[in-house]
Amino acid sequence: MNKKSLNTIKWVARIIALAILLLGLPFYFGYGNPLPFANPGNSILDNVWLTCFPIIFIGLGFGWKWEKIGGYLIVIPISIATIIGIIFLKEGLPGPMFIPFIVGILYLIYGYKNI
Repeated sequence: MNKKSLNTIKWVARIIALAILLLGLPFYFGYGNPLPFANPGNSILDNVWLTCFPIIFIGLGFGWKWEKIGGYLIVIPISIATIIGIIFLKEGLPGPMFIPFIVGILYLIYGYKNI
């Protein structure tokens, strides 16, 4: 890959990450009590996602400086939560989580190609 396409990947990932943070954080904190396992009415999958969201948000921010770390902090929790959802509830990746997953992949692509 040439430098221009790598730069495009970096900035697309950063802009989408910023949009997710600006739109996602208010929803996360507006969910009620965002602490996992604090509300007995939440399902196991709700609690798993509530555990993963802070890690994903941290990864979205870290990706601005450290693309590999940010990418892994996004991709791994989403993958784990999706696998748990498939195993226990027969549910796959929720549609809205596809966008941060793509950002994590873009961070990883940039991090490994920009060596």
